[in-house]
Order: sequence, then C-alpha cells, then structure tokens
Amino acid sequence: MFRIITDACCDLPAKVLDQAEVAYIPMMLDLEGKEYIDDLAQTFDYPWFLEQLKENKQPTTSQINVGRYMEYFRPYVEKGTPLLYVGFSSSLSGSYSSSLQAVELLKEEYPEAEIHCVDTKAASLGVGMLALQAAALQKEGKTLSEIVEWLETYKGHLRSWVTVNDLKHLERGGRISKTAAAIGGLLSVKPIINVDAEGRLQNVDKVRGRNKAIQKVISETNTDIDLSIVNHLYVAHSGDDETAVKVVEQLAATYPDTPVTRFPLGPTIASHTGYGCIALFSMGSSER
Repeated sequence: MFRIITDACCDLPAKVLDQAEVAYIPMMLDLEGKEYIDDLAQTFDYPWFLEQLKENKQPTTSQINVGRYMEYFRPYVEKGTPLLYVGFSSSLSGSYSSSLQAVELLKEEYPEAEIHCVDTKAASLGVGMLALQAAALQKEGKTLSEIVEWLETYKGHLRSWVTVNDLKHLERGGRISKTAAAIGGLLSVKPIINVDAEGRLQNVDKVRGRNKAIQKVISETNTDIDLSIVNHLYVAHSGDDETAVKVVEQLAATYPDTPVTRFPLGPTIASHTGYGCIALFSMGSSER
C-alpha cells in the first residue's frame, strides 16, 4: 500500500482529505509579524483572516523548505511505504523544487525508498482535484505507477478560470502595474486569469463589472469542458459566499449529472488573490 500526500495549497478541508485518506503538509504565512499555520481549517481562524483581507492587510507566504519535506516524508520512508506527492505548481512556488531535494537526501539514507513527486502545474482546488482523483484511483485498485501515469497524462487538461474583486493584491504580487491597478479600480475593471501550460498565472482578458467577470469565467469553463475525464466541478472563493453559491447553482443547472462542490480558498492562496476571488476548476478536452 502506498500513501498519497499533498500540501495545503490544495485548498481542500482537512476532513475531506482525511476521508480520502490523503495526508497533507501545512503551509506557513505571516501577517503583521506573526506567523500562522495554514492547516486547512483545523485551527486557523478563517473568518478573522477574511476580515484582515477586507481591511487590505497584506499577508506574506513562504514555501515549504527541504527540512519540512523530509520531516513529513521520513516516517513513511522508514516504514518502507511508497509515497506519491501531489504538489503545488513549481512555477508559482519553490516548494516543489524543495520536495525533489528532500527526496534526493532521503534516498541517500534509504536507497530503496520509492517516492514519486508530481508537479501538478496547478493551484488551489486544481491541486485538490488531482489529489482526490489520485485517491479515487487508488481505491479502485490502480497501482502507484498507473496513478502517476494518469496524473502526468491529464494534469495538462486541468482548467483554472479565475477573477478577483480587488486589484491591489495582484499589484503587490507584480501581476499588474500600480497604474493599471489604480485605473482598473476606478473603472471597476476585473481581470480574467487562467493557469497556463507551465503552471503560471496569466491575465488573458479584462471586463468591466463583477457580474460580467463571473459570467466570463463560467463561459470559459463551458467552452471545452470534458466531464469524461473527471465528472466533477469545483468552485473556490475567498469570502463572498452569496456569489459563490450562485455560481454553483448556475453550473449545477447546466450540468445536472455532475457534482459541483465549493470550498473556501485557503489562506495561503487567498493571501495573493485578496477578498472576493472566484475560481472555477474543471477538465478540458485538450491540453492547455
């Protein structure tokens, strides 16, 4: 039997991962000089955090270092349990690179250790979607190598369509200029963002008004959706529950035979999107 591990950037509640028998590595963030643990809603005060985002507080996040990966991988390696790590995009964080270094160091001690690291080229529930699918395949009796092959084959089909309500966090992250953020705020311009083939965020369009932006990400999701790969849709959001519920209802009406699940963006990801982000995750018919 092998063990599947992901990280807190998957944005799935801990109880969901527990039910799927998937372990996870927490992330760390800092807000006004105090360090907090993103432990997928086990102890983290998420409502308080959303209020901080509303007040334009600026959390900072840090990648998982080599030592922490070794700490989480070692107990399984010592027991001879093969591992599959389903990780956050290497183009958005140095965490994945650290995981590979940790594997090299552990294999110096345990040459027979079997550890597979998959760079999902995804973020948030995109990572979560792939981790849950890996767990489902494991329960179907698929081997570790078969699941790794599935992930490498289909991760490029993952679609991530995102819009944010406040441009300040994108400005701080270097995604747009200060001028663009200021003008966009005055004109109520909302960016349309997706994740490219390398797992990077890219601004692909902009529309005026929140409602138009929401409809745009929904229409883009509908464009080349392929439910035969994974018959499930996911909606992530940082606050604005009312809008997120409406998005779920609209998708459910369009795809009545497909589960549509929404979860809050975890604090690590929400630190970079700000309050009011809406993100849709699905599988597309071709590689992005």
